[in-house]
Amino acid sequence: MCRERTSLQPLKRTSMISKSFKPFNDRGAGQAKEEPMAFGRAAAGSDGKEHSYVSIKNWAEEDRPREKLMAKGAESLTNAELFAILIGNGTAKKSAVELMQEVLKSCDGKLRNLNHLTLQDLVQFNGIGEAKALTIIAAAEIGKRRMMEDSSDITQFRTAADVQRYMQPMVQDLTLEKSWVLLLNNNARLLSCVTLSSGGLTETLVDVRLLLKKALLHDATSFILVHNHPSGSLKPSRADADLTEKAHKAAQAVNIRMVDHVIVTEGGYYSFAEEGKI
Repeated sequence: MCRERTSLQPLKRTSMISKSFKPFNDRGAGQAKEEPMAFGRAAAGSDGKEHSYVSIKNWAEEDRPREKLMAKGAESLTNAELFAILIGNGTAKKSAVELMQEVLKSCDGKLRNLNHLTLQDLVQFNGIGEAKALTIIAAAEIGKRRMMEDSSDITQFRTAADVQRYMQPMVQDLTLEKSWVLLLNNNARLLSCVTLSSGGLTETLVDVRLLLKKALLHDATSFILVHNHPSGSLKPSRADADLTEKAHKAAQAVNIRMVDHVIVTEGGYYSFAEEGKI
């Protein structure tokens, strides 16, 4: 829900880093020290139960992640196998592949959900200490930035779908609502993307005066208001509709065109303009 902000208030920031964080300690709280044979798997006996631990170096060559990568290319590896190469080893009872399968399972098997996991979340997995956790976080961030590079190629906004593709990398990991304004010139080309506000789980406040001030400072002739719904719901709230109406009327007063108000989620978008509500 995105509603009009009646007054600007400073936002309180809290640290994202634990006070107990100790760099490059690769042991989670209460975890045993990792064994050098950890990058492997347990062998099953005739009864189907695990009886001994077999290092990955003793796997069939075509099953070893590194050898598989060299022989068949990165596309032949599963996500867990790729991450296993990055983290290097697992534990005395679990291979790096199995360890990453466990982590990915907690993310519903979706890579984009890895960005939701914090350092504190990752070190809760037995076998993942701070060094491994930082490696996973860094890899997930690289993937996110790759998506942002693709979205940065979109410089002209003709449809709400263009807005959704441009904003997707920005909203996919957010757990709180935020609002932005895309400032455009006469040819619907992007002049600037400006963050207007950061809110809570279900709403964010927007000051229409600040929005118009940004538009005037950038010599924008039109703009698109954007906010996200972390819940994934594409249904606009009453406050969303009220803000759209107020912003539209205020923009008309200064001869600036409000093109659209778009609600963006990980799975899609809602356009007030396409629904005939602007």
